[in-house]
Amino acid sequence: MTSKPAPSATPHLSRARDGLRALSGVALTIAAICALPMIAVLIAALSGGTETVQHLIDTVLGRYTVTTLLLVLLVSAGTFSIGVGAAWLVTMTRFPGAKVLEIALVLPLAFPAYVLAYAYTHVLDHPGVVQATLRDVTGWGPRDYWFPEIRSLGGAAAMLVLVLYPYVYLLARAAFLQQSGTTFLAARALGSSAWAAFFKVSLPLARPAIAGGVLLAVMETIADFGTVAYFGVQTFATGIYTSWFSLFDRAAAAQLALCLLSFALLLAMLERAQRGKAKYHDPSRRTQSAPPSELKGVQAAAAIVLCGVPVLFGAVLPVVILVTMGMESEQNLFSPRYLGFMRNSVTLAGVAAVLTVLAAISVGFFRRLRPGRLSQGAAYVARLGYAVPGGVIAVGLLVPFAAFDNALDAWMRATFDISTGLLITGSIWLLVLAYLVRFLAAALGAYEGGQAMVHANMDAAARSLGQTPLGTLRRVHLPILAPSLLTALLIVFVDVMKELPATLIMRPFNYDTLAVQAYRLASDERLNGAAVPSLVIVAMGLLPVILICRQVGRQR
Repeated sequence: MTSKPAPSATPHLSRARDGLRALSGVALTIAAICALPMIAVLIAALSGGTETVQHLIDTVLGRYTVTTLLLVLLVSAGTFSIGVGAAWLVTMTRFPGAKVLEIALVLPLAFPAYVLAYAYTHVLDHPGVVQATLRDVTGWGPRDYWFPEIRSLGGAAAMLVLVLYPYVYLLARAAFLQQSGTTFLAARALGSSAWAAFFKVSLPLARPAIAGGVLLAVMETIADFGTVAYFGVQTFATGIYTSWFSLFDRAAAAQLALCLLSFALLLAMLERAQRGKAKYHDPSRRTQSAPPSELKGVQAAAAIVLCGVPVLFGAVLPVVILVTMGMESEQNLFSPRYLGFMRNSVTLAGVAAVLTVLAAISVGFFRRLRPGRLSQGAAYVARLGYAVPGGVIAVGLLVPFAAFDNALDAWMRATFDISTGLLITGSIWLLVLAYLVRFLAAALGAYEGGQAMVHANMDAAARSLGQTPLGTLRRVHLPILAPSLLTALLIVFVDVMKELPATLIMRPFNYDTLAVQAYRLASDERLNGAAVPSLVIVAMGLLPVILICRQVGRQR
């Protein structure tokens, strides 16, 4: 009697293999899309010819380089000083209001730098209330006194410092909280003062985290367009936009983008190296917390001022100024025109956030299922977008897709005598793709942070119960990761709401967002009108910041 082959799990294994192949294909496609802008910028820059390179060297390259580097140095120094100083004071000392300030210090993260630029220009510029009051009180004329120029390199650096120092503050505070207090107490027992122990012990131990925060602030600085463009500061970011739209020189724009891309990737490698060395504040080695010092009198007052000034100038005053400006403007937030701006902004941000989080799930789950060089390489390439400015991504996507559209149109004309026009270039979907490349790293970081809570035994148990990998993702991982995914969704949503350079370059014709409207009104010196869309952007930005503030409050 011949035995029939026992029913096997072949259909189940086949479905599992098909699911893995599909997941691998999606993850690798996402990584290829993230790499496309960088490859396209490189090819376009190299095909631009030496004449364009020589023209850039003779005219603007030196100025753009010096200005960008000066801006980076100023922002680095400012974010380091404020972020580290505030983190040390609220973590290692006690003074009146410390509990409130340790959370309030995160609030400026909700503000785009260009919104602060509009607010402070309205107040500090020559016709503003500060200089007008000064002239009224003193009787001086316009040329009888000196006042710092807000529309300058220093002014742009100040705006960026005020909104970017929370990156350094959050990482430095986490590092100080995780440090063992034994070494600090030993330094104090050996006769070192609190300040000496801070500089000799605590600061070196927190160096990797602090360096990572400063590098994040620097990458946001080189990516900024709205602030430097409004202040007339000529950096690589403004040069790319000018070359593309004002001079219609695509080769020059690509070569400037390549310069900025090279600098950004260098910073990304530095940040990765610093993160790899961040072993000095491992929480598993924490044995005893250093007791916080009680500050009184002048010291307490100084601490309140040092921690309160960034909050005052980075969050409180801008809101007051913007509300006042908005009330004086003739902009109606509930008019059909403004409702259209909000609809466009929310649509773009919502679609981009959902697709970006889905992309992060695909790349992150592929790396978990198939750990190896291929999946790790895909995750690494997917993360590179956070180091690439929006203007560079825009140029990198427009160049290949414009070439594709033109080639398709030429073929259709020659073959069928039909013009297809630009099918992809100038579409909403290409703009959403730029957002995905730009902000996928943020979503991937939130997803992988939550994925650490899913033990490998859960995967094994699900597989033993007959679940395919995709079934395990749907029924086990996603319910556990829901809070992390919601955080990622909100972060990407707000980042898209604030993103300006990619939106300006790639948006469809007559498809404006709140960020574009604010920039356009400010460029026309209609600052009161620019305050209205700016306030909506800030209100949206408070959503993820509130989540961060709640997390900060729980870390004590």
